[in-house]
Order: sequence, then structure tokens, then C-alpha cells
Amino acid sequence: MKQHEKRLKEIEKEFIKVALIDAPGTILFGLGLYGKFAADGDAFIPMLNNQQLVNAFLLLGAAIMAWGAFMMIKLAKEKSRLQNLQG
Repeated sequence: MKQHEKRLKEIEKEFIKVALIDAPGTILFGLGLYGKFAADGDAFIPMLNNQQLVNAFLLLGAAIMAWGAFMMIKLAKEKSRLQNLQG
């Protein structure tokens, strides 16, 4: 039982790490969407007027967010499995 509790605490820490890594991806993706659909050549950050850079933001942001989602699901499944073993 002690090992399960220890691993549950580790999983909680990993959730935080994944969320911290995922946050910049979400920001990049949001900036990419703004540059693609809302800026209309007059972005609040001039680099968001560059469509190649905007596309890179979208691609990189989406990749980071996909990784984050994958890791969150993986951790949630493991956490659920361990909690079911305990209780």
C-alpha cells in the first residue's frame, strides 16, 4: 500500500510538470489563432503578421498540446488504476 501512495504523490507532481510544459504550447497556439484569424495584418505584436511564423506557432503549439493531452490521459489512467487498487 505504501508504494501506491508514494506513486500517487509522484503522479500529482507529474501532472503539475506536464501542465507547466503544456502552458507555453497553449499560448503559442492561441497566438497563432489570433495571427491567423483576428490580426488581419494589424497584430499587437508585429511578428504575428508573418504568416509563416503564425503557421509555425500553430504547429508547434498543437504538437505541445497533443503531447500534454497524451501525458495527462496516461497519468489519469494510472492514477485511477492505483486508486482502485487501494480502495
